[in-house]
Order: sequence, then C-alpha cells, then structure tokens
Amino acid sequence: MSKKISVLMSVFNDEKNIEKAILGILNQTYSNFEFLIVDDASTDSTNEIIEKYQKSDKRIKHLKNEKNIGLTKSLNQLLKIADGEFIARQDSDDISLIDRFEKQLYELTKKDIVGCSTRAIIRNSSRITPNKSYYFPKKFVMNIKNPFVHGSLFIYKSEILSIGGYDEKFYYAQDYKLMADLLAVNKKVSILKEPLYVLNINNNISTKFKKEQKYFADCVKSGKTPNRDEA
Repeated sequence: MSKKISVLMSVFNDEKNIEKAILGILNQTYSNFEFLIVDDASTDSTNEIIEKYQKSDKRIKHLKNEKNIGLTKSLNQLLKIADGEFIARQDSDDISLIDRFEKQLYELTKKDIVGCSTRAIIRNSSRITPNKSYYFPKKFVMNIKNPFVHGSLFIYKSEILSIGGYDEKFYYAQDYKLMADLLAVNKKVSILKEPLYVLNINNNISTKFKKEQKYFADCVKSGKTPNRDEA
C-alpha cells in the first residue's frame, strides 16, 4: 500500500488565488493524500470555493475557524488531525507542479533526510529561488536568511511532532523557526534542485508584512523570545 500524505493549507481571504492552489494539489500524479484546509475566518468567497471542490473530491477536509487565529496556530490545528505519515505544506496563493509529491516522496525514502523543500519559480517571471544560497550548507545560510520555500515543505510528520510542531510564540516567521529547530537537533533537510512550486511573492506574508517578518526572523537568529507588540 502506498504511503499517505497529509497536505496542510491555511487560508484567509484569498478568493483570487485559492482555486489554482487547490487544483495543483488535486492534480498530483501521486494520489494517496488527504487535503486538510482550514479557513481562518475569511470574509470573502474563499469558503464557497473550497466547498465546491470538497463536494467533488472526498480527499478534501474543510475546517472553519470562527475567528482569525493566524497561520501558526492554524497549521498546528491541522497537524493534530493529520493521519498521513508525511506532511506536505501548501500556501493558498501558490501552485504545486503536478509531480511535486511524487518526486519529494522519492527523495525522502531514498536518502538519509527527514524532509525537503524544492526550489520555486517566481510567478509571472523566469526567476528561480533560492539562487546561490541553494549551494551552501543549510546551517550556514540559516544564519543569514531562510533558504527554504515553506509552502513546498515535505517532511515526516513524526519529525515535526518531535520538536513540538510550529512554535506558537512566532506569529510570523514560523517557517524559519521550524527549520531552525530541526537543524538545531541535527536533522537533515534538503532542497531539491528542480523547481516544483510556483511562488506568488506579490501576495505572500513576507512581502505584505515585511517589517513584522524581519522582527520575528531576527528573534530566530538571536534566540530571543518574540513580543508581537514590538514588531
């Protein structure tokens, strides 16, 4: 029997992008997955779009938060109900190429690593990220920036749970903190050279909340406990 993947996606007011994100997952060449989507109290038509696809594909499980709790807590909420051996992340404004899961699963089962992300094509351009930082040791690069495209993360669920999931003190930069925590206990995480993800940098959190992201990322680097009021 094939190994099961739990796909985690949190969304808030993203009616313009979520349909493409959903289709990128449903059309994967590797089909044994559950698609866990939590709507974080959207006020646009996001819920209706999710429900439309849920009716035609039972792999989708749709949760609704009564109030907005943010990405970090929403991801931990999904982790608690995930029953796959592997966790795959997906952001609601990005797109996974159809063979992403197949290639990432092969990478994890054939190499001595606990997880991997992929390089990504920047939407509406020919640029690929990460660029030069892809070639350097991950621990070295993490002292400067986060080289991992979080939406493309694919990892053993047990490994995320072993470090307590996402650190809820980090309202922003929770992906940076997660990877730092994994590397701190000498877990091996790789970046696939082939871009298998399309990244929408115009709509992502790092762009829209640049100041806040920098503050929380600096807390990761320094080991400081963040205070959201200071961000």
